[in-house]
Amino acid sequence: MSDKPERDVEKGYTDAEFVAKLRRLADAIETGEKFEIQIANERIYVPVRAEYTIEHEREDGVEEIEFQIKWSVGDDD
Repeated sequence: MSDKPERDVEKGYTDAEFVAKLRRLADAIETGEKFEIQIANERIYVPVRAEYTIEHEREDGVEEIEFQIKWSVGDDD
C-alpha cells in the first residue's frame, strides 16, 4: 500500500500543452517506456503495465470524454 495521501485533482491546459502531453504519452506507449507527467506540482510515473480506457458521460446537457490511465501501486513502480 502507498504512503502517499489520497488526491483528486483536475488541471486545465492550453490546447498546445494538452497536445504536447498527448504526444509524449503516445510516444511512451509506442516505445514501451514509462510515462512521466507533472500535475499540480506532483510528478507522476505511469508504469508500462498501466491500462488505458476512454469514458464518455452525458448529463444535464453536458458531455464529457475522459482519457483514463489506471494502474495498481506495487513494488515494480
